[in-house]
Amino acid sequence: MLLDRIRTDFRRWRTFRRTVNELSRLNPRQLDDIGIAPYEIEDAARGRFRR
Repeated sequence: MLLDRIRTDFRRWRTFRRTVNELSRLNPRQLDDIGIAPYEIEDAARGRFRR
């Protein structure tokens, strides 16, 4: 049970980091095209981004 929780948390963290890394590679124009400002990348990766 504890290992399942650790595994799940790790997978979520890894998905978050992968998303942040991918969005960070985009230039400001590309981010603007999808409606995200550079300072909003982490919120978007967490799923807290609303427009």
